[in-house]
Amino acid sequence: MKKSLFLYLFIIAVLINVFTYKYFSSKNGAELQSLTETNKKLTDSITSVSNQLYDANAFSLENNDRAQNYLNQNDIKAFDEKVKQALLAYNDAPEGNKYTDQPKMGEQKYIINKVKLLNHRWIIANYSNGEIWGEVLLKYFVNEDQTISFEIMDSYLYPKALN
Repeated sequence: MKKSLFLYLFIIAVLINVFTYKYFSSKNGAELQSLTETNKKLTDSITSVSNQLYDANAFSLENNDRAQNYLNQNDIKAFDEKVKQALLAYNDAPEGNKYTDQPKMGEQKYIINKVKLLNHRWIIANYSNGEIWGEVLLKYFVNEDQTISFEIMDSYLYPKALN
């Protein structure tokens, strides 16, 4: 009777071990599958964001070799910053930035907020007076004395949103 009891206990212990092994091995397999799928989704998301970023920067001075060669500048980032600062300096005028193509309305003057150099000749910028927003397309020129001059190509003032 003692032998059969030990035999039954041994068989039960073996069965518990087999079922436990099977449970944990299938659980690990499911977790591995889930991690693999998550990794694939994340990789696809990173690829998608990278492609969107590349497309968004397709029109930028930093990614345009022909424009960089035309400008013949050693440090494009420094040149980019120089042009932006030259344009933003007009924000200090009492009537607002004259390159927004908008007159001052009451106490609020229009100033340029963001600037992006598209190539060796064009800039796109957005501007506002705190309530109304617009965008402007500018030409810029590097003069012989290395100063920067600007010319308005077109601007658009968005209608004031009714709340």
